[in-house]
Amino acid sequence: MVEWVESGQPGPSDVAEFGGGVTVREVRDGRGRLAVAGDCGADRAQLLAGLDAVAAGRWSELTDWSGSYWVVAEQAAGRRFVCGDLAGVRGLWHAREREVGRVWASDPARLAARVGASVDLEVLTAHLAVGGQHWPTRSLWAGVQRVPGGWGLLVEGNRTCLVDVREVRPVEDLMAGAERLGEALRVAVQRRVRAAGGPVGADLSGGLDSAAAVLLAAAVGQVHAVTYTDAFTSAEDALYALRVAEHAGIEHSIASGGAGELPFGLLGAAATTEPAAAVVNVGMDRCYLEPVAGLPVHLTGHGGDVVLDSSAACWVGQVQRGEAGQARRAAQDFARLRNVAPGPYWRSLKRAAALTPSAAAGAVARQLRSGGTMPSPAGWAWCRPGPGAGWLSAPGRLAVARLLDGPGSEPLHGGFADEVDQWAALRAVGDDARAAIPLYEAMGIRPAHPFLDNQVVRAAFAIPAPARRGTYTYKPVLAAAVPLPDWLIGRRSKGSFTAQRIQGLARHRRALDELVTASALITQGLVDVQAVREALADAAAGRSAAPIADLHHLVAACRWLDSSVSAPASLGAAC
Repeated sequence: MVEWVESGQPGPSDVAEFGGGVTVREVRDGRGRLAVAGDCGADRAQLLAGLDAVAAGRWSELTDWSGSYWVVAEQAAGRRFVCGDLAGVRGLWHAREREVGRVWASDPARLAARVGASVDLEVLTAHLAVGGQHWPTRSLWAGVQRVPGGWGLLVEGNRTCLVDVREVRPVEDLMAGAERLGEALRVAVQRRVRAAGGPVGADLSGGLDSAAAVLLAAAVGQVHAVTYTDAFTSAEDALYALRVAEHAGIEHSIASGGAGELPFGLLGAAATTEPAAAVVNVGMDRCYLEPVAGLPVHLTGHGGDVVLDSSAACWVGQVQRGEAGQARRAAQDFARLRNVAPGPYWRSLKRAAALTPSAAAGAVARQLRSGGTMPSPAGWAWCRPGPGAGWLSAPGRLAVARLLDGPGSEPLHGGFADEVDQWAALRAVGDDARAAIPLYEAMGIRPAHPFLDNQVVRAAFAIPAPARRGTYTYKPVLAAAVPLPDWLIGRRSKGSFTAQRIQGLARHRRALDELVTASALITQGLVDVQAVREALADAAAGRSAAPIADLHHLVAACRWLDSSVSAPASLGAAC
């Protein structure tokens, strides 16, 4: 939890350690003051130069240093600006406290405790049914607002407003942006390795993202890579991980998990302040991360799928820009290569291009109110209800419909489909990374996610989304940006954990049933327990894999509701 301390603030060259080992550095002069908290690569000279931006109100300039950090800036006149990173790993929330005024904090649970806010079960239900991207400024606590990743909070007297700090400078094509992306990723990885002053840990799954991070790290320091395997993992993944480690000449530990490490075994998991999807895999994580516990930093490939690739929204965006011919050729080729009927796929994308976010949300709201089934479109959609939407009770359907009909993301994040989608996807992976931090801290792991650094995100998003979309090759932007061996670039497949999840659901089915049944989502009548039990039974028996992802998120939410402990209300920041 980071808070702005109104007195006793460290001097210009001091470094202070606040809660959780977060480093805070501050500079100030007659025009104002600037503090960065977290892992910020700016040196003191750069921070001092940043005071020019503070004085002029050029807030986005304060987010363009390497690393992952919060910014707190104040002009001499008293106007204050606070923000986190673009992905939201360094999150921010704010609320109004009766006697103090506007308060903000980096820990939503502590802020909620301070202002007396309770969990908003209807918002949580909506997240599970249709995703949280439709309400980027709403938190899971009633009365607590969120500052979305890529935005900052500007406070002037009793007035507050959100400030867009994303500021991406587009390039024409992949090759024009590859060099900048490669340099940003190299700095993001290697600065952390050099700062560690010794061995660092690193995930090595056998995929392109973790392999790229490991190879960049090994070029400047000692790396201890770790890989998880069990009876259900892809043998090809393990072979690629082994080959990458040998190519890099690094220490490599391969863990072999058993029945006790299967997903959905939640015993002993640390409490989190937000629902953490990673809680479902805590047994696997403990198993393979044990050899690198205690190292100063642990590199991951988390977020690589979002910044190095794009979704089918890239073709929806092209249609919206008047480039339907190009979009149709690429989309239909993509579908044919994956044994998907190209005609229905293309028509689905065209329908999405003709809609606005609010119109799409309204259509889903009407379906929820009618109680009818909600078939999933073949292509990308502004609002895509998952299997979890079918588990809602009648009151739950009405609650989610009301939220979809209310203020959503369009006024704040309007634009072409590809732009809206990439920022929503970035925030989703940032949320996952942030929520998992307490789980990994309990294991002695300090994760770092170079692909989510601001500079990497900006460099990647500067490349047009269609150019990042791997229609014929897999993640073409990575091969152009980072020098990787040909045998790795040519990899086209990647294993999944579906088999482990099915086995875990079967093994822990009774405990999961008890967890869900006792949840406030059930006891408050928002979710139909019988529908969940049927989905759990089908998934555990291997009859249907479709609901597994939604069961994963439901279990994480129920675990959070069941085990989270109210945090002290003494922390926060007066604005």
